[in-house]
Amino acid sequence: MAQVLRHLPSVVDSNVLVDAATRDDAAVYQLTPDRALVATVDFFTPIVDDAATWGAIAAANALSDVYAMGGRPLFALNLVGWPRESVPFDLLGEVLRGAAQVTGRAGCLMLGGHSIDDPEPKFGLAVIGEVHPDRMLTNATAHPGDRLVLTKALGTGILTTALKRDLVPESALEEAVESMTRLNDGAARAAIAAGVRCATDVTGFGLLGHLGNILVASAVGARIDVAKVPKLAGALELAARGSVPGGTKRNLESANAEWAPDITDAERILCVDAQTSGGLLLAVGPERLDALLAGLQAEGTPAAAVIGEVLPEADGLRLVRGGAPG
Repeated sequence: MAQVLRHLPSVVDSNVLVDAATRDDAAVYQLTPDRALVATVDFFTPIVDDAATWGAIAAANALSDVYAMGGRPLFALNLVGWPRESVPFDLLGEVLRGAAQVTGRAGCLMLGGHSIDDPEPKFGLAVIGEVHPDRMLTNATAHPGDRLVLTKALGTGILTTALKRDLVPESALEEAVESMTRLNDGAARAAIAAGVRCATDVTGFGLLGHLGNILVASAVGARIDVAKVPKLAGALELAARGSVPGGTKRNLESANAEWAPDITDAERILCVDAQTSGGLLLAVGPERLDALLAGLQAEGTPAAAVIGEVLPEADGLRLVRGGAPG
């Protein structure tokens, strides 16, 4: 990713509050002292067999970037690549129906979009939201001593790959589908109410990749307790059987981390598993932790797991079993 981002032109504009430099989840452009626009885009190929479910997951995934910045989605545009000669348009209608159900739950208007002929189906959204400039969540505001809190379990990449390889029936993905179609709006509300200012969502670069963006942007290190990382049912077992997405393998190869010797290969895979519509990873000061956890519980987030802590930059990224604060 760094090799791609370095080709982007540098931005010098006082209204640009967040651009690609910090590898945040979305761009933020200030309009007034108390209002800024949040802009993001995301799309991908099918990861489940049911068309409406794919559309719902893709929509939740795209909306998540706005929530990860502390924002509220306003409207979205569909992005469609479709093999019109081989896949009926009725299925595209199901994709759009699933997406519209999720954007409707988010109070986000669906205002149109663009489609092209494509040999492989692709779907996603460009989303515009808004945020108060003083209440943004970004990668660049973590501090040593902060606790790291994760709001969804890991393993969606492992499980959807197992489905593609016929290692599990689609019924085995019920928990994963429920997680992937769950909006991160409640997690964002709880974070803002607790005074959190540092967040990202965990998607294609896995837990360690997105945490790594926080560490670089904030000039800090971190310790993660693998025993406290929430996991979807069956994910570790399937990882041990070799159900590992290509993106997860690349994430593991590029992970700049120190692993304790008792961490299994399957646990390493889980910590870098390429997620779709994953949860928020929040860095919160210890004095605000109880308020955040209470807020997450009230919002009914899939998880509210304290998985580690932020360290000084010189400590790097460490994966341990035990020893991280609760």
